[in-house]
Amino acid sequence: MKGDRVEIVVDAGDTTRTYEVVASRAGRRVETAVRRGVVEVSEVTRSGSVVRTARFMATRVLALVEQPVPREDASERPIAGDHNS
Repeated sequence: MKGDRVEIVVDAGDTTRTYEVVASRAGRRVETAVRRGVVEVSEVTRSGSVVRTARFMATRVLALVEQPVPREDASERPIAGDHNS
């Protein structure tokens, strides 16, 4: 969903660096994965194609903050004609 965002804080020796991966268009989402000592954060289309990927050594990652856009669940939508009175 447009607006999904993941912030990655990385130890860069004497300082820290913050990186951000954002779903830049509608229908895209951001996925994270940890594999073999590497943290991967990818922007993915609806069909599952990876648009871009950021990779970091897991031993250097201090924080990984996922900030998803609130999604509206079908059960939360008002039903047409339902007035709850």
